[in-house]
Amino acid sequence: MFGLFGRSEVRNLSAEEVAAELAADRIVLVDVREPNETAAARIPGALLMPMSVFAPADIPDPAGREVVFSCASGVRSRKAAEMAQAAGLPYRSHLAGGIKAWKAAGLPTET
Repeated sequence: MFGLFGRSEVRNLSAEEVAAELAADRIVLVDVREPNETAAARIPGALLMPMSVFAPADIPDPAGREVVFSCASGVRSRKAAEMAQAAGLPYRSHLAGGIKAWKAAGLPTET
């Protein structure tokens, strides 16, 4: 698949898959929404790295866990995964449908 930044492969994860992996501490969830968006609602445990200042090199070492990106609807999180891959990082997963899908699945948020 060719994305915005050349050859990339982005894997779609459902809200339920992300919730299960978070609960098992097998992923680091990186939310690339902007502060005004995350102030309204965020997924508990998500690391905030707004897309306006997103730099793949700034993603902390996941310590053996998978890095998964999230946003509002899945567009920016896909772009973040593509950017990470273009920077040579093995991060290819995102929350398909973003926090909208998370809320639709009835999963908890915090403010």
